[in-house]
Amino acid sequence: MTTVSLRHARVRFGPLEALHGVTLAAGPGVTVLLGRNGSGRTTVLRALAGVVPLAAGTVVWDGVDVTRTPAYERARRGMCLVPERRAVFGSLTVRENLELASPSPDPALDAYPALVPLLARRAGTLSGGEQRMLALSRALLSRARVVLVDEPAQGMSPAVAARTYELLAGLDACVVVAEQRLPPALRERAAVVHELRRGTVVFSGETSEYRRRSAARAGGSTPSA
Repeated sequence: MTTVSLRHARVRFGPLEALHGVTLAAGPGVTVLLGRNGSGRTTVLRALAGVVPLAAGTVVWDGVDVTRTPAYERARRGMCLVPERRAVFGSLTVRENLELASPSPDPALDAYPALVPLLARRAGTLSGGEQRMLALSRALLSRARVVLVDEPAQGMSPAVAARTYELLAGLDACVVVAEQRLPPALRERAAVVHELRRGTVVFSGETSEYRRRSAARAGGSTPSA
């Protein structure tokens, strides 16, 4: 029952503060961070992973304060970050990228059969959607306890995006994804949603609550499935 959380977290980039005392938690299953560009959702992922330091507040993982634990040590303990950009090693082949995560790439190739004919290609030559499949495949192979993914389905077709969220939801892990909008694949699935706006949390609840709230803000229209 892995859990990870931010408590009263502040992150600053020079004179600008990106997170203003953010408190949120993620547990087993899928947690979605929603918000427009600049809302702070990517910064939350990076703060959890230890890629950016906190100016104040704490990161707690399974009840232990890991605020001062470096990113590489968090990765060693089972935390995996898949950033929006530069998520693969472009100079290595697809097969070599996968072998960095596991000696056997078969589970990843079963998940994304489209990668099979690309195994000998250098990752940097793949399309955006193909690179996302490769990046997610490495995360699937890592058997991480905490998986943090920034826009997992970016560049993917709707069918592959739906498959990606099925794979993430099926992991025996705490999965935190950052998206601009609630993905169609999650609208009917039980998940926790945290909506961020300008570095603060403006909503926390289940997907069903978020959909009702969104419908009310839109004037009572029913959100499409």
